[in-house]
Amino acid sequence: MHKNARRVVEAARELGLDIEPQEFDEHTRTAEDAARTIGVTVGQIVKSLVFLVDDLPVLALVSGDNLLDEAKLAAAAGGGEVTRADANKVREVTGYPVGGVPPLGHAQPLRVFVDEDLCRHDVVWAAAGTPHCNFSIAPADLVRATGGAVCQLAR
Repeated sequence: MHKNARRVVEAARELGLDIEPQEFDEHTRTAEDAARTIGVTVGQIVKSLVFLVDDLPVLALVSGDNLLDEAKLAAAAGGGEVTRADANKVREVTGYPVGGVPPLGHAQPLRVFVDEDLCRHDVVWAAAGTPHCNFSIAPADLVRATGGAVCQLAR
């Protein structure tokens, strides 16, 4: 198992979750790629997106079939200006590369906002630290483990 995936497993364990990352030969960098590779719907893929709200990093966990509405994220975070973090900032605050950012186990604590559309599924799939490794989780466990605020984030 890749060292990044081991870090995610340990972070999950500390939060009371037992996850089993699966490695895939094909990359799962995009929601569409992940859904095709794993064999689930695009909506079951968790996109872990780092944004800056008034220059403070936050994590938006968005259903793979949705586009994030930045104004809704700003409102949920109680801020104004929203910009997408670049790849260097993403790695700095999460410790993981774009395309492999998990919803938990980050280098820095992040406020988390969870797209309510993820909760319509029994199981969702999230990155486990690399663009080739994912794990399944019940949305309720995802919300509990991340301390995320469930809100409407879709355009």
